[in-house]
Amino acid sequence: MKYRSKKGWFTGFAIIALIGLSTIATADSRRAFVPMGATDSVGIIDLNSHQALPPITGTVNTHGSALTPDGHYLVAGSLTDHDSEDPVSRPEGVTEEDHAAHHGGGAAAASEGATTGRIYVVDTAKGEIARTVKVPGPVHHVVVTPDGRFAVSTHPMGGGISVVDLESGELVKTVATGPAPNYVVATDNGQSILVSNTDNGTVSEVDTRHWFVKRNHRVGGGPEHMVLSPDNETLYVNDGKSGDVVVLGLSRGEVLERYEVGPQPHGVGLSADGQILYATSKGGNQVVRIELASGTRDSMPLAPAPYHLAVSPVDGSLLITSRAEAKLWVLDPGSLEIIDDVSLDGIGHQISLEAY
Repeated sequence: MKYRSKKGWFTGFAIIALIGLSTIATADSRRAFVPMGATDSVGIIDLNSHQALPPITGTVNTHGSALTPDGHYLVAGSLTDHDSEDPVSRPEGVTEEDHAAHHGGGAAAASEGATTGRIYVVDTAKGEIARTVKVPGPVHHVVVTPDGRFAVSTHPMGGGISVVDLESGELVKTVATGPAPNYVVATDNGQSILVSNTDNGTVSEVDTRHWFVKRNHRVGGGPEHMVLSPDNETLYVNDGKSGDVVVLGLSRGEVLERYEVGPQPHGVGLSADGQILYATSKGGNQVVRIELASGTRDSMPLAPAPYHLAVSPVDGSLLITSRAEAKLWVLDPGSLEIIDDVSLDGIGHQISLEAY
């Protein structure tokens, strides 16, 4: 009979212990995933240290992103027409998402069968693409339903959304919502998906059981990014035309209030308790903080071109990318002062945050 030496046993035990500690450290860490467009990668940032981690590579021109509720998978959408493998051509001086959002609008829906988009399903533990799924056209923004079953993408050139079953990897439904669908959010109970349609000033409410538009809410202007209140009763919508955030009461389908943000509003977010509204003005080079109970509005200069915005689940700090530079700012949620400045490999788009 052979025996392992005491030294060998101890070494093996030490290795196992280190692996265990490493696993615990990984499980306790929280990360931000930031698609970086034409850089063809997705950046990863540690939310505790604000350090950039090795990126996810192999994606093409990703813009939208969303995590499954358990954080095991990230869904990233490509804003490229994959029939040609080239981004949709756009006039000089027009950003990729602005061009896609207004190229063809709803009229393109009937003819877009010839175009193909992609979503990438990424294993977040391995940092590798687990699956690539074809969808009907370039993807702007993405959401995953609260049960983790479906990935829903907006297709600005097609006038609607696509629904992919994440278990089977199959495209199961497309739903026409309106011209130039932009952003998409889900209610906590998963029964509804809300889609902003930039070119006709509406927000479509989609039933997720039967996948049809059950209501259209008229908000006017050019609705783009949105955030839903914790009680799922109020939707805050950036209006790219007026420079305001529109407050939509979902129960009655009425516009309740408007808050000034500034030229080219883009990112929008809420504090964890839903009491503070944040928004970026890309054209005005500022970030805005609004106390919803009192209506008190504060702003802080932030340049150049503050863009996508997310609120950290770690400490409530604001994560804001720049449309003009490859960087991400971390801001204090009260004072709006810059806490940190993180270099990226490209321009950061829809930010997804891990939360346990």
